Amino acid sequence: MLYKNGKSVINLGQEYNLPKPTIYSWVKNYNNSGSFKAKDNRTLEENEIITLRKELKDLKMENDIFKASRNDNGQKITIINNKTKYSVRKICKILGLSKSTYYYQTNKCINKQVNNYEQEIISTFNKSRKIYGARKIKVILNRKDIILSRRKIRFFMIKNNLVSKYTKLKYHNHKTTVNNDQINNILNRQFNNKKPNEVIVSDLTYVQVGAKWHYICLLIDLFNREIIGYSAGPNKTAELVQQAFHKITRPLNQITLFHTDRGNEFKNKIIDEILITFNFKRSLSNKGCPYDNAVAETTYKTFKTEFIKGKKFKNLTQLKYEFFDFVHWYNNIRIHGSLNYLSPVTFRKQMSI
Repeated sequence: MLYKNGKSVINLGQEYNLPKPTIYSWVKNYNNSGSFKAKDNRTLEENEIITLRKELKDLKMENDIFKASRNDNGQKITIINNKTKYSVRKICKILGLSKSTYYYQTNKCINKQVNNYEQEIISTFNKSRKIYGARKIKVILNRKDIILSRRKIRFFMIKNNLVSKYTKLKYHNHKTTVNNDQINNILNRQFNNKKPNEVIVSDLTYVQVGAKWHYICLLIDLFNREIIGYSAGPNKTAELVQQAFHKITRPLNQITLFHTDRGNEFKNKIIDEILITFNFKRSLSNKGCPYDNAVAETTYKTFKTEFIKGKKFKNLTQLKYEFFDFVHWYNNIRIHGSLNYLSPVTFRKQMSI
């Protein structure tokens, strides 16, 4: 109307920011048919070409899907899920499958898959003796080609009340007699990159058996954090350490260094005889510095949380039996973050290849 009333194409273009060809095209269409729409200004030949193109496209789609039209609903749903360029509505129509059936079956499969994941998480958590958190469960599931985020794993853990023993970790400290011998800290916190049997670290801790305190001793190989010797008894003495050495099945003369804290149970003639007999050096942490024996401290915290916490031992026999079972599990099955999520024995075997 503005053009008919005398407004020039140049002025209209400047005022409405439109190119001149567009304005001329609109004017031409309006003069021919009284409409600005392209479809109202097409020739019969143009409309026929557009119709034929649409029919050709539909025939091509039907030809692509035709072979699947006699399959069962499960196969049809698989085909629809693998669609690349056709809509669900059209594929369902050609396959003779209602959209509601497709969406119902798809959601059913998704729910079934989710349930499987949930059961895998519950199973993995229980097999870890209720120890693993979301991070380690994710590693185990990845090895089964199940890819889930830690956030999703935590969701299922919360849903099923799967609480790792580490969630409410508590410590009980007690004083021990200090060994004041003038022995240097040869290890000097160099805990990594050790050879097998090169450095053994140790410590003792307590556990309640009945109404009395008993004690355990662990001997740990710094190479792979494997427990190579262990013992349990009613007294915190050098004899308990000696019993742990008796459990070692490897040649003791391969040990280069034996490192502990300054607990008085390691200051004894029995310990000195072991050192002299098998010719390995002694190393002591600095006084009042637990970080100098960090690997042993960490292992004992793990031990208290995963083995002692929540357990009630009636007698020493029960303690020794369950202690043996835990050490076997710790060495052969339990994965360790510092070992690239391998068990100590698996790590040792892989490194020896």
